Amino acid sequence: MQAFLKGPASISTKPIAAKEKSAAGSSGEGKRTKPIPWVEKYRPKNVDEVAFQDEVVAVLKKSLEGADLPNLLFYGPPGTGKTSTILAAARELFGPDLFRQRVLELNASDERGIQVIREKVKAFAQLTASGSRSDGKMCPPFKIVILDEADSMTSAAQAALRRTMEKESKTTRFCLICNYISRIIEPLTSRCSKFRFKPLSDSIQQQRLLDVSEKEHVKISNEAVSYLVKVSEGDLRKAITFLQSATRLMGGKEITEKIITEIAGVIPKETIAELLLGCQSGSFEKLETLAKNLINEGFAVAQLVNQLHDTVVESEDYSDKQKSAIVEKLAEVDKCLADGADEFLQLMSLCALVMQQLTQNT
Repeated sequence: MQAFLKGPASISTKPIAAKEKSAAGSSGEGKRTKPIPWVEKYRPKNVDEVAFQDEVVAVLKKSLEGADLPNLLFYGPPGTGKTSTILAAARELFGPDLFRQRVLELNASDERGIQVIREKVKAFAQLTASGSRSDGKMCPPFKIVILDEADSMTSAAQAALRRTMEKESKTTRFCLICNYISRIIEPLTSRCSKFRFKPLSDSIQQQRLLDVSEKEHVKISNEAVSYLVKVSEGDLRKAITFLQSATRLMGGKEITEKIITEIAGVIPKETIAELLLGCQSGSFEKLETLAKNLINEGFAVAQLVNQLHDTVVESEDYSDKQKSAIVEKLAEVDKCLADGADEFLQLMSLCALVMQQLTQNT
């Protein structure tokens, strides 16, 4: 019986192995032609390509010329080029051959508790940096540890890091990257050169988006580019991702402002105007229907809060007293939504107050 079972199994293994090899081969071929997301494709390859962050670029250029590099702390809004800048600098410093050996990058998705800092980071920091670049350029005698999203590290892990930063200063430089510098403990910030990454200006973003559009042969109107910049709020990564999504959706046709609105999940101006008209009508039933429709169409109430804030503040139809009451309520609703409150109830609460403010004088 065993021989009978073994027989077919041994016969069948060869074609399966052959199939696996061919599958592996075909997948390997597929990988070569695999399309790269535009965010990665157009990530700066060197320090000169980094946009709008002049102070950081000037410091890194000096270190590339041979001067020593301090421990760095990059902070600022997402999508402004913090990670791209240090990776581009590391590639220029070490070249493509030594880059993998000399750079340790840990993200928030990796385990970065106190144990990892004590073991993995400390072990990497203690290694001596040796070897020379194949192209003959000068290679600095240190390694770089990049701790991305360092503000999500625990206080204990940050405290464990400060001694390692001091002790291994001869062989290792640290680059901490975060959105909120207030979440980094004081002893770490005092050991680093701090650089704030500014939100990218509209003109810089427009130029980058037009460059990407030209290279990818994307048809997009100037109004759509301006609107894309407005929607992304200084986040170039978000803008390029929206552009790629819109291109895939349109399939070669021209991208318009309406398409960007749909892709970005922005609530159309007409919908907000209709909601405000419903508040002015004084009919609670009509308001409830509009609120239900808004939720059922899949719009996020947090997004509505942001857009309604701009609409109310910029409007000349409301008095200062009305504006202050509505904006205060917007802040309360935003906090409740962040704490996980029900969207429909918060929207109704907000609309009820707006209705009260708009109808009490009439």
